Amino acid sequence: ALFLPTVPKKLIVVGAGIIGLELGSVWRRLGAEVTVVEFLDRITPGMDTEVATTFQRVLTKQGMTFKLGAKVTAAKSGKDGVELTVEPAAGGAAETIKGDVVLVAIGRRPYTDGLGLDVLGVTPDKRGFIDHDHFKVADGVWVIGDVTHGPMLAHKAEEDAVAVIDTIAGKYGHVDYALVPSVVYTFPEVAWVGQTEDQLKAAGVQYKKGKFPFTANSRAKINHETDGFVKVLADAVTDKVLGVHIVGPQAGEMIHEAAITMSFGGASEDIARTCHAHPTRSEAVRQAAMDVEGWMMQA
Repeated sequence: ALFLPTVPKKLIVVGAGIIGLELGSVWRRLGAEVTVVEFLDRITPGMDTEVATTFQRVLTKQGMTFKLGAKVTAAKSGKDGVELTVEPAAGGAAETIKGDVVLVAIGRRPYTDGLGLDVLGVTPDKRGFIDHDHFKVADGVWVIGDVTHGPMLAHKAEEDAVAVIDTIAGKYGHVDYALVPSVVYTFPEVAWVGQTEDQLKAAGVQYKKGKFPFTANSRAKINHETDGFVKVLADAVTDKVLGVHIVGPQAGEMIHEAAITMSFGGASEDIARTCHAHPTRSEAVRQAAMDVEGWMMQA
């Protein structure tokens, strides 16, 4: 998908996760007709449901087509492209869809085969991940990144490496995986840190929610980039920020304000009462934090 000689007329993406949607959206903007086939009844599992619904609506408006709750049962390639047989995941009549190129993006796995781990007495688990004791697996052998647990992200691997180096140097090495930001590099972007509404509801946590749309943000309106919103989730009693979710322009640049606040155990009011420059997209984060207590100003 990174080295296609020409833009395909029709691209089929199998898997509506982050990588599939990032690459699919790139080829859509370059002119390809993009159809996404996903086994689940939603896109981007793990993303906040409200955010994912808005994200799918935006991608659909851009011209991407989604076949959700569907599974690929057969594939046939030929000189004219590829034919996929697709059936409803719950059962039902099959259909055939045709494309010039098929991108299979159904997940990643650790690359731990052939590393000689057996010589060290190290055995990965069934999924290929390596367990560790503060990143150490044997004398002089440490693990970071995708070969061990936690988000499979480059910046998480970097934090793992810092923790390992600190530990080797006799310092305190630690990574809080609950505060590793996630970013979907589409247009607009999606970014989040902390817990989703789905997770808070499942855990029975009482929370408050503040939300602010980019349609009311001056900078977004000036740049004609008004899709999306910012959502702040805070503990109903203590006001501690539990999660922040952004779908909108430059979301990946704005999420770090939330990550820093959460790393210090900050409250939504801490963000709400911090002056933000105008006009900036980051004002949307402040306005969403203000809305947690119902005193949003700019909408």
